[in-house]
Amino acid sequence: MSDSAQRVKHGSDTEKITINLGYVDLGHIDLLVQEGFYSNRTDLIRTAIRNQLERHADAARQSMARNRLDLGLRHYGRAELAAAQASGRPLEIRVLGLVRIGEDVSPELARSAIASISVLGALQASPAVKAALADRIR
Repeated sequence: MSDSAQRVKHGSDTEKITINLGYVDLGHIDLLVQEGFYSNRTDLIRTAIRNQLERHADAARQSMARNRLDLGLRHYGRAELAAAQASGRPLEIRVLGLVRIGEDVSPELARSAIASISVLGALQASPAVKAALADRIR
């Protein structure tokens, strides 16, 4: 973790996604829920995703190291970005997880303190900050 970022300490940060399933697959899920293998559809889907992520964990770790990705939830506030700006070394943010740019960050500060931003997961920032960084978001 870089000195200019802090881990966010919120355990309930999630992103809602929507998937389309065929009726037969959905029926199988409902059957497993009905038989008590899972408490609900979401429980089965989360478990299946976690199992696949675990199955490919070694490859993911190697890719994270190769791509120099930080893992987790990261928050960048005005103080951290002002320090990066003052140092003359704009940040290259590379995160697998969640990046939050604080509400106290102006679009001008974000633009001068962030050279590039690459997030595999989600980026939370004001619409103005996202617009200011649009050409730097990969």
